[in-house]
Amino acid sequence: MKSITVFCGSSFGTDKIYEEQAFLLGQTLAKENIQLVYGGSETGLMGTIANGALSEKGKVTGVLPRFLQSKEIAHKNLTELIIVETMHERKTKMNELCDGVIVLPGGYGTLEEFFEMITWAQLGLHKKPIGILNIDGFYDDLIQLIQTMVDKGFLKQINSDMVLLSNSIDDLLEKMRHYQAPTIWKVISKDEV
Repeated sequence: MKSITVFCGSSFGTDKIYEEQAFLLGQTLAKENIQLVYGGSETGLMGTIANGALSEKGKVTGVLPRFLQSKEIAHKNLTELIIVETMHERKTKMNELCDGVIVLPGGYGTLEEFFEMITWAQLGLHKKPIGILNIDGFYDDLIQLIQTMVDKGFLKQINSDMVLLSNSIDDLLEKMRHYQAPTIWKVISKDEV
């Protein structure tokens, strides 16, 4: 993996461990010569992960919609900042620039980004690994909900298994390196999207 997109909150959350792990993830990616692609903001966990990567001289590309420039203040020290017009363009560009995705704690926007990326994978639009760094059990309830979707017949186990989970950065990266996309998925061509 040469580049990883990270989706995370533009807030810090209530527990210091979220900020600590975001900074450490940024540092780890830089040390392993993996480019960080993220939302381009200097606020919250978004800014923290960028600062972590930059502290180790890592390459960091931000993708920020023009209308969010005043709300999610653009990080001034990035390797590259790409300005797009819409949220959908942001996700599309972040997908184009990465070899995998990691999800950190966040709110509605983070979940929306995660679910769109995992849905694209389920539809066969990409075969990239998608991992959740489950810091301090933050995503335990979401993991349970995904299992409920399987149990109630709304999601196949093979699609549930596409979500890689760990509370350890090194373990999650190792799972991502060895990920093999399922050979059976809901095939749809990019022209049909």
